Order: sequence, then structure tokens, then C-alpha cells
Amino acid sequence: MKSYFRLFLSGIVLMFLFSTLAAPETKAQNIINEILKRMDEHQKALSSLKASITMDKYNSQLDEHDIYDGTVNYLPAKGRDALIRLDWTQPQQELLSVVNKQYILCRLRLKECIYGNVDSSKKSQQGTGAFDFLNMSKEQLKTNYSVKYLGKEDVRGGIPTWHLELNPKTAKNYKSAELWVDGNGMPIQAKVNENNGDATTVLLFNLQKNADINASIFQFKPPKDWKMTKA
Repeated sequence: MKSYFRLFLSGIVLMFLFSTLAAPETKAQNIINEILKRMDEHQKALSSLKASITMDKYNSQLDEHDIYDGTVNYLPAKGRDALIRLDWTQPQQELLSVVNKQYILCRLRLKECIYGNVDSSKKSQQGTGAFDFLNMSKEQLKTNYSVKYLGKEDVRGGIPTWHLELNPKTAKNYKSAELWVDGNGMPIQAKVNENNGDATTVLLFNLQKNADINASIFQFKPPKDWKMTKA
């Protein structure tokens, strides 16, 4: 009888233990589902975006940060890649435009441009990788990533966000990504963690959503006397 009672008591303890462990996991999953739902609704409602942008590129070998400041114009496109134009003003004037997976990166002071395909060159990834998540549906995020909720966190300016970690389910050219999503479902900060320890963090602010943007600004044509180099 005592043996039976000990087994019964042990079973109750184990049930209690598993229930206390499962509760936080269930709560976190509910939060993730709500965040992804808001992101999905925001993605469907966003027709254009103008914003200020800051990019922090961290070099793990040198333990150094390179900071870039500028502006971005973004046009999502259903069923195809979005149009992106970045105009960097600091530390130097550069223009990066991406259309149909083809990019052109121009250093205005030097009057030279590099062009190529976004899938075959890291030159094009100067801040544009963060916008991939703006163009993804809830189903695409769930299919391609294991999503982990890291908690609430304020980004620069005291804006409250949900912090998510995204681990690719299939091999990517980076280790993981992180998103800071505001209450509207807008990822206003993104971080891409490279396999070698390097990282790129992009912050968007001064947001102008669904503003009028002429698609012609994404088709940048340098003057004929500029140097053109294929990547």
C-alpha cells in the first residue's frame, strides 16, 4: 500500500512539473502566433514605405562597428521581390537600388558603380536583407524558420517591441536572424547573425507608410562617363 501511495504521489508530482513547464511554452507560442498574425496583417496592408535607416555592421574579428545612416524607399510586390532603394548619406554618399534581383551600388563621389545579381554577391546585402522579412507572409515565416520569442524590449527612442529569433529550417548563408516587431506588426529592427560571428543590424524610424512613391526612382541610370563594374 505504501509503495502504491509513493507511485501515486510521484505521478502527481510529475504531472505538476510537466504542467508548470508546459505553461510558459504554451504562453510563448500564443504570443508568437499573435505577433505573426499582426505581422501578416501589416504585410498585407503595406503598399509602400519611406523611412530613415541606420545600419550597424559588426566585424567580429576586429571587434569593430561600421555605422551607416540614410533613407530608404520600399515598394512591396505580391508574388515577386520588392523594390528597394537605399540612399546612404554617412559615412559617405552611396546609392543602392534592387529591382528584380538585380542590384546597382553607386559611390557618388567616385562616380563608379558595381552591379550584379543579389543572390550571387554580398555587395547587395547592405541593409536590404532586413526587408526580406517585410515581404514575407505568416505562412512563409513559419515554413522557413523556427520562431522563438525572446521577450519585450524597447528599441532606440523607447519604442516597445516584441523580440523574435528566427532560425532557418534549411541552410542559409547566415546563422540566424532577429526581429523587433512593434505593436502594429511592423518589424522596425532586424539583425542578421552570420556564421563567422559578424552581424548586421538595421533600424527603421521616421516611418511614412503607404506614401506615394514613383517606381521610376528604383531604376537608377548613372551618367555615361561613370565607371561600371560587373560583380
